[in-house]
Amino acid sequence: MSTAGTTSLDAIRPCFEGAIPAVMATCAADGTPNVAYISQVYYVDARHVALSFQFFNTTRKNILANPVATVLVLHPQTAAFFRLHIRYLRTETAGPLFEQMKAQLAGIASHTGMDGVFRLLGSDVYEVQQIESVPGQPLPTPAPRVGLLGAVRRCSERMARCTAMDELLNAVLGAITDLMGIQHAMVLMLDASTQRLYTVASSGYATSGVGSEIEMGEGVVGVAARERTPVRIGHMTSAYRYIRAMRRSLHANVPDIDPATDIPYPGLAEPHSQLAVPVLSAGRLLGVLFLESPRALQFSYEDEDMLVAVAGHLGAAMDLMQASTEAAEPPAPTSPPAQAMTGATGTVVQVRHFSANDSVFINDTYLIKGVAGAILWKLLKDFTQHGRTEFSNRELRLDASIGLPDVADNLEARLVLLQRRLVEHSPHIRIEKTGRGRFRLAVLRPVALVDA
Repeated sequence: MSTAGTTSLDAIRPCFEGAIPAVMATCAADGTPNVAYISQVYYVDARHVALSFQFFNTTRKNILANPVATVLVLHPQTAAFFRLHIRYLRTETAGPLFEQMKAQLAGIASHTGMDGVFRLLGSDVYEVQQIESVPGQPLPTPAPRVGLLGAVRRCSERMARCTAMDELLNAVLGAITDLMGIQHAMVLMLDASTQRLYTVASSGYATSGVGSEIEMGEGVVGVAARERTPVRIGHMTSAYRYIRAMRRSLHANVPDIDPATDIPYPGLAEPHSQLAVPVLSAGRLLGVLFLESPRALQFSYEDEDMLVAVAGHLGAAMDLMQASTEAAEPPAPTSPPAQAMTGATGTVVQVRHFSANDSVFINDTYLIKGVAGAILWKLLKDFTQHGRTEFSNRELRLDASIGLPDVADNLEARLVLLQRRLVEHSPHIRIEKTGRGRFRLAVLRPVALVDA
């Protein structure tokens, strides 16, 4: 890519945030020129941009016949114009780039009142062959944001000091709030067996929403997970707004109980900016780091770059912590150890378990389901039948009745989810960590187990 002067795509990235429409000039096969506004020019990398393909119009016909064009873009802060000389390469109609552009275009459409009109048909990828700085009198260039790399470093240092999953989750959310000034964030983990994401930690919300679920491909979070790519949106839009998790129930199987077994999603009622970044490790999707704000245009490409770095460290830390915990775990007992049941007094706590989906209710109040529900049921059965209070992660992995999806499933995250749900909704039953790969079940009231 040749450039005029020292201008580069990286130097003019604010031009590609979708704040101001660009002007595109094309030429038909017979030499007839055409000039049109284009709603989206998207930064792909240091050599490529992508333009939104929304309509089969003259511009589209010209590009297919003559694959060269020029695009005039405007810097939203300095009002400087730049002319890009580009060559068409291909059109993508699915995948990470398409979904990133689709999200940004949805925000642009919402901001300009064009919902239902702007619809992305494809992402046209172009090689940038030359960049011209158009002569003029632009405004002074704003001072660059400072401290971003330092914030990433301090966040990394906090995570590196953690020795347990709950510490790691608290560290990353605390760093996002303290160092990056972002008030609303959450971490969601992937349940590989159901291909759904469950909230394991959050900050800044009236209720934690721990345990709430999102379908793969649903909203900003689900799309980021499905495509394994960051998704950023700067304006509230119904196309990408996720109000709450899908309601599911046990009504069909157990008609005599409260059918609502979902947990309310903790997101903002009216978010105007959202950023979802996949948490990956060794090519595997572990979960999603999600941020949102009531302010429009809260997150720039710099925030996205910063959060991608944080999410990468988080994924590596999760995998390393899981591996080190497994290595340090004591051998699984061949038979339940003899332990005295602690004397629990007070009102009896009724715990009901439904095997259809391993949902657990505490005194008719829904607590948890799935693998976490199966874990709690196993612990309580061993407690009531054998008086056991001490357990290890290893024995849970080896217990076929729990149904862990596979060896790569993050059991630590499941235990954190269960622990936090108990703190919020059943204070008389607690899970207390006693060492690497070991924990204690504390039952402060008599319990009555009902297996439905």
